[in-house]
Amino acid sequence: MISLTQSAARYVSKLSNKLRRKLDAFSSRKEFSGSQGRTLHFLLAQTEDIFQKDIEEEYSIRPSTATELLKQMEKNGLIVRESVAYDNRLKKIVVTEKALSYKRQVVEDLTTLEETLVKDIPEADLQVFFRVIEKMMDNLSE
Repeated sequence: MISLTQSAARYVSKLSNKLRRKLDAFSSRKEFSGSQGRTLHFLLAQTEDIFQKDIEEEYSIRPSTATELLKQMEKNGLIVRESVAYDNRLKKIVVTEKALSYKRQVVEDLTTLEETLVKDIPEADLQVFFRVIEKMMDNLSE
């Protein structure tokens, strides 16, 4: 029987909420939200063209959620969406100069968060954690 006090879903939800609050705290001094900062970090790390579907897959979000996120980022001047020559239906996401000016701070904030999150956790335990989380995500995809 599953314990209501030690439910995997409950703990994942609590961790997710704490992470979201930390991300939002990093971003409160800037012109964008924590979700936008996290997405900006992802975009800045890419070397290939990135499209909305890549954001949806990276963060396991619905197309409508990704659309709203990208609209806000565009409104904030962080990205532009440009057509690609090989398919006019596709719009690649391109970071702006304004977004590039935030790169150092975004990377620093997310690196600090990651270091805080995994502090004092042995590497072997982290590897188990990653395998378990991957399996949980696979289970929910079935």
